[in-house]
Amino acid sequence: MEATVLVHDQQPSSATLSLQEELLEGLKATPKIVSPKFFYNWKGSELFSRICEQPEYYPTRTEEAILHSFADDIARHIGDEGILIELGSGASRKVRLLLEAMRPVSYLGIDISRDFLIESTRRLAADYPWLEVHAACADFSQRLEMPRHVQGKRAVAFFPGSSIGNFSPLAAERFLRDLGSLLPTGSGLLIGVDLIKDEAILNAAYNDAKGVTAAFNLNLLDRLRDEFDADIALRNFSHRAFYNAEESRIEMHLVSSVAQDVTVAGEKFHFDEGETLHTENSYKYSIEGFQALAIRGGFQPRALWTDPQALFSIHYLERA
Repeated sequence: MEATVLVHDQQPSSATLSLQEELLEGLKATPKIVSPKFFYNWKGSELFSRICEQPEYYPTRTEEAILHSFADDIARHIGDEGILIELGSGASRKVRLLLEAMRPVSYLGIDISRDFLIESTRRLAADYPWLEVHAACADFSQRLEMPRHVQGKRAVAFFPGSSIGNFSPLAAERFLRDLGSLLPTGSGLLIGVDLIKDEAILNAAYNDAKGVTAAFNLNLLDRLRDEFDADIALRNFSHRAFYNAEESRIEMHLVSSVAQDVTVAGEKFHFDEGETLHTENSYKYSIEGFQALAIRGGFQPRALWTDPQALFSIHYLERA
């Protein structure tokens, strides 16, 4: 018997740009830029899972080690029998380290990649038959609408992977404020935040020796060809990732190796040789810097856990 998952698909509001409109707007910008949300079709989600297994990519294994070491303490701070909401649930690996300790009443996974989300939440429901499992296909970078079973009830949002780093600090503050407005007072946020560290460690993490991150970056172009009628030759682009110390962020780009014209959704765009398409930022924080941002976003820091090398941090925040 197949495990039951209650699915809540969200329709974007009329004020929200469609994916195609957002894509074209970014390609018309100077410099050209697209949101990292375009990484996450089925193949992109699978490639990201492979990135997490690479020896150079420390965030996943470090965050998982923190969760494993401190699950009981985290559950003590969060409390039990609430609703657990995972933002960007992906393969739902990390949340498994919390479920037994927390024993939430229900779980809601939110992710932009629908098929990947449904499969991962079905596995979760099969492995935890005592847990009521919900799934919502939604773009959490836009304004969310919580399903009815969540509204008005105390919940804890789980935002792992330092995905908050994909937002600029100002956008991250706005995101936290919007999220807080959806949760009743006293609700919490358990969030993973990557820390500022040696540049060599950062650069290696986004340029793994097996080229999985490069394939993940280039897969964005494959998605444009499959879903947005793009005429793009992948052989004419290459992966570039580097740490921008002045901005405290990793930047990922696709670099045009030749002068070329590409067509996306019926519109033509020119790339000069060496011109880039900026595909992702990943901001890194000091502990104090992130806590200050959280306070500006309407949350109060309540607890903090980190690894012995201070590579990564997990914060528990409560809605002010």
